[in-house]
Amino acid sequence: MLDALMDDFMVRAALAGIAVALAAAPLGCFVVWRRMAYFGDATAHAAILGVALSLLMSTSMLAGVLIVSLIMATLVTLLSGRGYAMDTLLGVMAHSALAFGLVAVSFLPGVRIDLMAYLFGDILAVSKTDLAIIATGGLLVLGLLRWRWSALLTATLNEDLARASGINPRREQLVLTLSLAVVVAVALKVVGALLITALLIIPAATARRFCHTPELMAVAAAIIGGISTTGGLQAAYWLDTPTGPTIVCLAASLFALSSVSAQLSRLASRTAPRRT
Repeated sequence: MLDALMDDFMVRAALAGIAVALAAAPLGCFVVWRRMAYFGDATAHAAILGVALSLLMSTSMLAGVLIVSLIMATLVTLLSGRGYAMDTLLGVMAHSALAFGLVAVSFLPGVRIDLMAYLFGDILAVSKTDLAIIATGGLLVLGLLRWRWSALLTATLNEDLARASGINPRREQLVLTLSLAVVVAVALKVVGALLITALLIIPAATARRFCHTPELMAVAAAIIGGISTTGGLQAAYWLDTPTGPTIVCLAASLFALSSVSAQLSRLASRTAPRRT
């Protein structure tokens, strides 16, 4: 029964999307809190270079993407605060990695590669093996974040307080960046390099509008991400549109609705008569 169900490509796509959303949600919250949106772009762009190198060396695509993403994450962590502004450093590394990756692909002899699938994702082509890899990577990231949650929160809120509590802020930043690299590597198949950052940031930014605790925000971001992926899949099927971009469009629509709702609530609270 289970094998027959898993043979349905829409079921595999939905499960893969939910797995990515669950892993990306708490990670995306830290990205929003730390204002690291550009870092997600840098790591995602590096994934294209990983694709090219894995093809060149005839190795596993996941291994190539993961190694390059981890190298990018480690370099950014080590170089930050050493004479370069973070946004400048990320801008240089993000676009350089993407450019080198695209150029390297063009030199591969006798290899045809669908760049659109890696740039924008191909969630409908997720296989059982892909699903197992995505689920494993997602569980690994969730376990790591659960283990370091308190330390990561403290280092995010106040680095001086973290040091006073015996927490190394740079170590926690490295944990966060390595987790981000793993999510990028496993999510490449689902939404592609150019849309991974959107799936990280938009659900977390939407949840931030109406959540008052970090834990509640992470849970709400996971729910919003799950709704975006499953709803985007259905919308893409009905409208015959690209699946990855449709998922992000739905997430963006939910963000817009939450923004309008927050503005209306704020306006209503200002105009409501006060009791004396």
